[in-house]
Amino acid sequence: MPVAAYIPRNKGFPDALVAQALDDALAVTATVPVLAISGLQGSGKSTLAAQVVGLAQQRGLRAAALSIDDFYLTRAQRQRLARQVHPLLLTRGPPGTHDLPLAHATLEAITARQPVALPRFDKLADERVPAAQWPQCHEPLDLLVFEGWFLGTPAQADSELDTPLNALEREADADGRWRRWCNQALAGQYPALWQRCDRLWFLQPPDFAVVPRWRWQQEQNLQAAQPERSSMSRAQLERFVQYYERVSRQALRTLPALADRVVVLDEQRRIVS
Repeated sequence: MPVAAYIPRNKGFPDALVAQALDDALAVTATVPVLAISGLQGSGKSTLAAQVVGLAQQRGLRAAALSIDDFYLTRAQRQRLARQVHPLLLTRGPPGTHDLPLAHATLEAITARQPVALPRFDKLADERVPAAQWPQCHEPLDLLVFEGWFLGTPAQADSELDTPLNALEREADADGRWRRWCNQALAGQYPALWQRCDRLWFLQPPDFAVVPRWRWQQEQNLQAAQPERSSMSRAQLERFVQYYERVSRQALRTLPALADRVVVLDEQRRIVS
């Protein structure tokens, strides 16, 4: 169900919306509630997750945030998939490029209120951060905020995969083998992870067309934070988002009816009714 209309500040979401998300998560009966925040690339998932965690901590609760991106397979694992299944699987992101056993083990430890290390992935290096550098949660958590670009998204019907929808699929997946493999992973491997989430909030953009611009802003922010590191060019990024387009469009079609709360955004990420 949509939330009421707000106009966010320049940085972050309004305090009232953050409080609503936190209260919604804490209202469930789980020992450690898991609030899932789903939204396409650049929609503000990480920002909202950090704000909810911050508010929880202000209230004296122990809270942490995780991203589905923290569970990407290592480069060596993706290289193996690229050799054995399809070359496009070298690129992180689509279903099938995540370490789901690691995700389940991490969330299992959190919900069992056990000490746990939180995995991290370095996007500029395109590699998982060494485990010795992962943040440690020595005390049991009271809340986990789990964010990701396709959390809760169901698989497509097989017949919907026949026609390529962008240049990447036309040129590099003409026979549909890559997209069918990813869709099978989404159908068979991810629902058990979605079931670990107690509440699902969806940040809904007006359409997929805004994603390249939003993701470019994200890339520039990453580069500004670490100017000594190399990042994608605009052309490389335009190609990169095509890896995500099919599942993103599926999320746009399905999550408004599946999510517990829907936050509708305009092109400037302002919240609208």
